[in-house]
Parts: sequence; C-alpha cells; structure tokens
Amino acid sequence: MKVTVNKVDDANIIISGTLDNDVIAKSIDKLAKQAAKEIKVDGFRAGKVPVSVVKQMHGDKLAQDAESEALRELIDAGIKEAGINPADMIGEPSFKKYDKTDAGIEVEIEISTRPTFDMEGYMDVVPAFDKPKADPKEVEAKLEEMAKEQAPYEKIARKRMVRDGDMTLIDFEGFIDGIAFDGGKAEKFQLKIGSGSFIPGFEDQIIGMKYDEQKDIVVTFPEAYQSKELAGKEATFKVTLHEIQEQKAAEIDDALAQKLLNDEKATLDTLKEKVAEQIEAQALSKVYNEEIKPKLIEALVNKFDFALPNNIVEQEIDAKINAKAQEMSEEELASYKDNEEKINELRNSVREEAVASVKATFIVDALAKKEEVAVDDQEVSQAIYYEAMMSGQDPQQVIKYYQENNLLPAVKMGMIEDKLFGKMLGLEN
Repeated sequence: MKVTVNKVDDANIIISGTLDNDVIAKSIDKLAKQAAKEIKVDGFRAGKVPVSVVKQMHGDKLAQDAESEALRELIDAGIKEAGINPADMIGEPSFKKYDKTDAGIEVEIEISTRPTFDMEGYMDVVPAFDKPKADPKEVEAKLEEMAKEQAPYEKIARKRMVRDGDMTLIDFEGFIDGIAFDGGKAEKFQLKIGSGSFIPGFEDQIIGMKYDEQKDIVVTFPEAYQSKELAGKEATFKVTLHEIQEQKAAEIDDALAQKLLNDEKATLDTLKEKVAEQIEAQALSKVYNEEIKPKLIEALVNKFDFALPNNIVEQEIDAKINAKAQEMSEEELASYKDNEEKINELRNSVREEAVASVKATFIVDALAKKEEVAVDDQEVSQAIYYEAMMSGQDPQQVIKYYQENNLLPAVKMGMIEDKLFGKMLGLEN
C-alpha cells in the first residue's frame, strides 16, 4: 500500500493513498473465514458454515469492515511516516477525498495534532488595572439596607387603615366556585403590602382595610401559575385583618455587627470592613468580566502565532453556526437549505471569531499547565451546586442537565481560565 504524507502546517497533515481492491478482497476473505467459525446458520453445524454462504449473507457488512480495516492501516502507515505520536492527535480525522475507482478507493485524510508554541513573554501582556475601592457613602448605604432588613416589625400604636408598605397580620381562605382549595388557607399570616409575593391584585385590595375587618378579595390566578388546577381560574379569598405592623428604626451599631457576623466580639468597624470588602469584590468581578478578562484574552491571542488543528476550528464554526440557527426564523433557516454558497458565506462570517476562540483555548490550556493551575471535578460540581442554590434551582437537577448535555468540560475550562487569569493578575486570595 503506497502512502503519501503532505504537511499542511505544524498542526495538520494530509495522508493520501489508494485502498486497492485486491487488498480489500483479501481482507473480505479473511473476515469471512473468521465469521464462518463463529456464526450459526440453520442447516450447518457450528464452525462448518461455508465461506461462500457467509459472503452471501453478510457481503455488505464484510465489505464495510474490510474497507475500514484497510483505511486504518493506511492511516497508521501515514502517521508512522509523518513521525506523529498518536497521543498528540486531536479530534477525529476528516476526509478530503473518498472516491471509488476501478482500481480501488482513493482517499485523502486530514489528521490534526495538538499545537505547541513558545510561551515565553506571556506575562508581558497582562493589562494594568486599579483595584476598585469602596466609597464610604456606598458602605453606609449598604449598612442601612442591612440594618433595615434586620429591624423587627411591631404593632402600630394607633389603629388606622392599611397603607402600601405595611406589614399585615391576616387570616385568609381561598375558594373557587364556592369550594375551598388545598393550600389556600392560613391564619395569622404576615404579608407585606407591596411585596408582590401574592397573586397580582391581592395585596392592592388589602390597602384601606381596617382592624378586624373581613373582606372578600377576588383575583385570577395567572395562566402560567405553577399549579395547573388553579392556573387561569378566578378565586375568592375571605380575608380578616388582625393587625398592622411597622418596622422599627434601624440601629447600626456593634449589636448589629455581632448578629450579622455571628460573632459576639465583632464591632461596627469590623462589619464596615467586611461590607467594604464585599463591595470591592463585586466591583472587581464586574470590571474583570467586562474589561480585564476580554483584554487579556485578546492580548494573548495576538501575542502568540501558531498553527491550529483544522478539525477543531471547523467544530467551533459548527457550534457558532448552530447557535445562530437557534435564533433564526423558520423562513430564514429554509433560505439556507441546499444553498451551499450561502452556507459557506455564513461559515466564513464566523471563522475569524472561531479561530480566536480555539486559539485562546489552547493558550489557556498550555499556560494553566505551566502555572500548575488545575480544577478538579469536585470543584466544578460545588460551583454548579452553589450557583443553582443561589438562583433557587434544584442543584441535583442542574448538575444532571450539565452531565446529560456534556457541558461540564466547558464549565471546567471556564473555571481553569478564571483561576489562571486570577494568578496572572495577582488576584489570588
């Protein structure tokens, strides 16, 4: 078998050759003989099935297997001739040609390898930046907000009607078509008017109620309500107002600090320091994600010049095209069907962005190894778990979704990237 190897660049080679018909025929005979010893056919003893019968029954499958075997041999020979370490190969080989002729099958296959490059000088492109400082006024405003959240509600001294912003103590029971429904009843329930925590229209009708007043409040459950039995239905709630409560004035002192920090030795100054640190961390996170990180990635991409594996670039282009397709109308999608020229135009429109993205990935991967930055699977799970908890989602369901959609590697890569950049920027804790 004659094999030709052409080097495209440092990351890609083309292996060319012909899968000769006689080689494939011999392979078919070999595979048929092996199968004859193993398969069971009615009318023949085990291991005594004629080769001709095997070929007649499984000819197409034997031909496919023989072609695959010949192809593997050609690729292995090409890799050996090119001096490539199989461990350095990346992605799947891509076919440039697979033409059946009278002599055999002419093939051209592109093999891609993991790129290497000189990493010297990578710290030269780290952008300068000033860490945000918390404004004392912002710290005071945050302290007031925290104190207000902790301040207790107390019964008002003089009876009056309910106003917007009041905390009310009510009994209520809900009915649909005169029948009480599950989950629609509570006693001595605290409801802050204007909080938006009840069905739209409910809280507005509480305004103006007097102490011990009973009132029928009519509302309609939203069409998208979580309970399908109640969604879109009109309900009448019988409501009794027991009490109106007002929030006490917020005290910003050592006691507040001790309560919030769960430390009996904490002082107001300690709390101010913690609040300032939190404000600065949030501000730094915003600046990092919106300004510093994009600048650093762009600088690293421009700093290093090396060949990229073409198959990985094409995969990234596919991913970006699929993302664009998700946003297209059916009419727009239809305009691309069987229109190769238009599809190529779309692919070329995202090629530059895809190349930069792939290049950045390999740079980050190489620098992370150099800087000994790593993220294990447990850290990834913990990060997803925390984000899910903070957004009110079921962490186990979110993790399952990431697993089923093969999103964990991307999350891990993002965490490695942030950890690496944090080290380069001197932001490590």
